[in-house]
Amino acid sequence: MVMMLLKKLSDVSKTEMQKLLSRGSGLEDVEKMVSAVLLDVRTKGDAALREYTAKFDKVELENFEVSEEEFEKALSSISPELLNHLKSAAENIRAFHEAQLPETTWFMELKPGIVLGQKATPLESVGAYAPGGRASYPSTVLMTVIPARVAGVEQVIVCTPPRQDGSIHPLTLTAAKIAGADKVFKLGGVQAIGAMAYGTETVPKVDKIVGPGNVFVTSAKMQIRGVAEIDFPAGPSEVLIIADESADAVMVASDIIAQAEHDPSAVSILITCSDTLAEGVKREVLAQAEQAARSSIVKASLENAAILTADSLEQCIDFSNRFAPEHLEIMVSEPDFVLDKIKNAGSIFIGNYAPVPVGDYASGTNHVLPTSGYAKLYSGLNINHFIKYSSIQKISKSGLESLKETIIALAEEEGLQAHADAIRTRFGYKPCK
Repeated sequence: MVMMLLKKLSDVSKTEMQKLLSRGSGLEDVEKMVSAVLLDVRTKGDAALREYTAKFDKVELENFEVSEEEFEKALSSISPELLNHLKSAAENIRAFHEAQLPETTWFMELKPGIVLGQKATPLESVGAYAPGGRASYPSTVLMTVIPARVAGVEQVIVCTPPRQDGSIHPLTLTAAKIAGADKVFKLGGVQAIGAMAYGTETVPKVDKIVGPGNVFVTSAKMQIRGVAEIDFPAGPSEVLIIADESADAVMVASDIIAQAEHDPSAVSILITCSDTLAEGVKREVLAQAEQAARSSIVKASLENAAILTADSLEQCIDFSNRFAPEHLEIMVSEPDFVLDKIKNAGSIFIGNYAPVPVGDYASGTNHVLPTSGYAKLYSGLNINHFIKYSSIQKISKSGLESLKETIIALAEEEGLQAHADAIRTRFGYKPCK
């Protein structure tokens, strides 16, 4: 029997609301274990990678890097039709992220003699993590590697867990080639994050690590931020659907099931003003769960699901902004009204024909998104994650003269006399007499 919360929003208890809003990440539960693995990788290098790959992935590997022969074999095993679909998705992802590219360098004249500007520079190296385990995710390889390449990152590597025979899924390897990855390593979990953060005899150290993962991967990413930057915490997937009586119960239910099949920890929530839709969606969800290909995972995930009814569309919007979903579907008759009031969401899908899988695979938007409420703080993966910005000043003598008194006054007020003198020397002052 699938247990799924179906309640009026006003009747949800504090405990139930806390569970919905926090959707406990469990980071604190794994912190010590993750820390120990990271320390081993940092101190023992490849030897630790072999040890933990054998322990967690049940695979004995001598070499972690995917060979050119393995790439060729993978490509030859993919049907032409599937290869074309992969290339089509890659083209859309590339086009969307190219549209995000900033001006490389720009200038503005603030006042005569004062020219200010900004220079955008891509990171030198990035590591992309693509999950494995229950499924392979070539789409995640496209979503992480392509934006890095579009941004101009010099070196992009990929880590993804090996299968039990020591191989990587052919479609994942093919995606890496299409996307432009320099190297792919058969590494998963905490040890993969550690390898990219610290570097080992085999795996190069990178400046930034991007990509989603389970609670162990997320904890590892949070712990290595002193030596490598990360995109954001990205844990179990989630969807929030705002729908009214115009929505189709079968479509809404299918979107909940699609989210639920990701992982037993995935979260799916519908909030609606329509009691009729709520009841219809519940019936459909229970029926579709029985027929789902990954039925056991779906049923486990539905333990985290909820169907909530609200008194108004404004209440639905308010709850959504508190929840800050990774994916937000808006299935209402006046979507622009809702969209205008949304403050926190990783990626937004509008209309009956824009389910989450559209963004997961082929529309071109990025599916690497903040979860667990982090959409309040972070944007989904985009070009700016791979670029750093330097401010520029071009100041003439007359321009500095117009700023002179302000700089000197503020510097001396802060007790930084040499700062003030650095300005005065430009106008004949000699500190040493």
